Amino acid sequence: DRQKTLSVLYEEMARLLPQVRGIRAIPVSGELGQGLDKLFDAVIETHRIWNSRISTAKLNRWLESVIERHPAVSGRRLKIKYMTQAKTRPPGFVLACSRPEALPESYSRYLTNSLRDTFKLDGIPIRIMPRGSENPFAGRKKKYEPKR
Repeated sequence: DRQKTLSVLYEEMARLLPQVRGIRAIPVSGELGQGLDKLFDAVIETHRIWNSRISTAKLNRWLESVIERHPAVSGRRLKIKYMTQAKTRPPGFVLACSRPEALPESYSRYLTNSLRDTFKLDGIPIRIMPRGSENPFAGRKKKYEPKR
């Protein structure tokens, strides 16, 4: 049963490859040459998504609305400052925040899934790299305060 086999394959793919959620699986027949046109269309579309770039302004407007709906909390609230796309192939995003080591994995998945849904990034892996900013005053000596 072709349809049953395809549905089982789609379910297995969704379960085993969550990092590329929404990937287009195209059944082809090498013997009959069926499905090759759809396969090439899917390859071209995936390549277009793979090379896409999202402006920092769009990302930050999106990030503001996402944080408003679901703030990042790990013990105490994390301050997320901005997000920018650092690279393509696959898309990599830098998330500037306070205490990047405390960003929960679940929140990172939430951001990834929301990025995928909002910007139509189906079928490709998305990498989010949390980064903290260095304290410009760390290592400085305290100013001299005269005794009273």
